[in-house]
Amino acid sequence: MIALTLIGKPDCHLCEVASDVVDAVVADLPDALAEDMEITELSILDDAALYEKYWEKIPVLLIDGELHGHWRISPDRLREALAEKAGTSGAGRAAGAAEGEER
Repeated sequence: MIALTLIGKPDCHLCEVASDVVDAVVADLPDALAEDMEITELSILDDAALYEKYWEKIPVLLIDGELHGHWRISPDRLREALAEKAGTSGAGRAAGAAEGEER
C-alpha cells in the first residue's frame, strides 16, 4: 500500500489544485497500482502540530510519510515518484525513495 497524504486547509485554491492533480494522476495509473493507493487529506486547521509544521507550505504532499513536494504539485513528478515506489516495492528491492523536492 502506498500512502498519499495531502495536507492543506479549506478554501485554499492551491490545495484544491493539488487535490485535483493527485486525483488525476491516480486515475491514470494502471488499476492494480491505483488500487494500492490510500489517499488521505488532512487540514492544518484540525491539527496544531500540522499547522505549526506546514502552515506556510500548504499544500504539502507526503508519500509514505515522506515529503514529496509543497506549494505546486507536478503531475509528471508525482507519476515518476509513484512508479518508482511501485517498482521498488513490487520488485522487492531495497526502498530507494525519491528525494522530495522543496521550493
